Amino acid sequence: MRKITLTLSVCVFMLLAFNSCATLFGKKSHALAIGSEPRGAEVYVNGFKMGTTPVELNLKADKSYTIEFRKEGYQSVSRVVNTKVGAGWIVLDVLGGIIPVIVDAATGNWNKLDQDAVNAVLEEQN
Repeated sequence: MRKITLTLSVCVFMLLAFNSCATLFGKKSHALAIGSEPRGAEVYVNGFKMGTTPVELNLKADKSYTIEFRKEGYQSVSRVVNTKVGAGWIVLDVLGGIIPVIVDAATGNWNKLDQDAVNAVLEEQN
């Protein structure tokens, strides 16, 4: 009987400990549409070439990024994409108790990118 009680207690604790909404249901990556005028600019994300515009990238939602646009004959343009905390996840976690708040805060799973699209207008070099 004692073994069953202990097993049941551990299961209940594990259920409560890992019942954090963003960790269970949140997206781990975020789609970011990237465009430029004129089209065909090379896109660098944190220094790594990721394609040419227009392009849609799936980026981790818990990191900030510097997006750079480069095209021959045009000045380079940089944009910064930051993260923000999804308020809805916080509300759901608070309703679930302190453990879900701790888990989602520690893992960063309640973060998302602060924008869905990044666009740049490149100016011709003189």
